[in-house]
Amino acid sequence: QVRLVESGGGLVQAGGHLNLSCAASGRTFVGYTMNWFRQVPGKEREFVAAISWSGGSIYYADSVKGRFTISRDNAKNMVYLQMISLRPEDTAVYYCAADRSRSVVLSRPEYWGQGTQVTVSS
Repeated sequence: QVRLVESGGGLVQAGGHLNLSCAASGRTFVGYTMNWFRQVPGKEREFVAAISWSGGSIYYADSVKGRFTISRDNAKNMVYLQMISLRPEDTAVYYCAADRSRSVVLSRPEYWGQGTQVTVSS
């Protein structure tokens, strides 16, 4: 069992920035691909960013390319999402997810965090 806990969400004005963190605990973190997703009430959960275990493969949704940066620190069992130039349409609950899938972009992650709310005001 892997437990994921997100933090760092909050309220920010458009154009501002936030840094999200995801702390993993439980069984070994080794080999887990990590993703960030987001969800707005009434809509499907949306892929945001993905990073492989080594950090050598990184993918972003087109909507966040150039504004969001995913990174990880395996020694600390942490994954991060740095978000700049935030827009009102970035408002959502952000979730981190983990899986040992060979695919970096996870379609059905095994583990999910509880989410952290990000609200961007116009």
